[in-house]
Amino acid sequence: MRLKKNDTVRIIAGKDKGRTGKIIQIDPVSERVIVQGANMVMKTMKKRNAQDKGGIMEVEAPIHVSNVQLVSKDKVSRVGYRIENGKKIRYAKKTGEVL
Repeated sequence: MRLKKNDTVRIIAGKDKGRTGKIIQIDPVSERVIVQGANMVMKTMKKRNAQDKGGIMEVEAPIHVSNVQLVSKDKVSRVGYRIENGKKIRYAKKTGEVL
């Protein structure tokens, strides 16, 4: 998977199409990412202790990695790899920016 945690991505399909956010969690096995503030769903939460409030909460649901695209300098771009000084680095193909 070419995307990493804290990458800024734009959603390109689904109910939140066009929305931009940061990746907060990645599941490489199911190839899904959780984007901050996107794909919000209602979930019932159980009370854990006396101070904790239970009830219906809004949480981010996972999105398949094929439905998001990396944003670099306000442009969506694919991720490429190249070797510089013996190290493998990630870069945005459209802008050339090192990630």
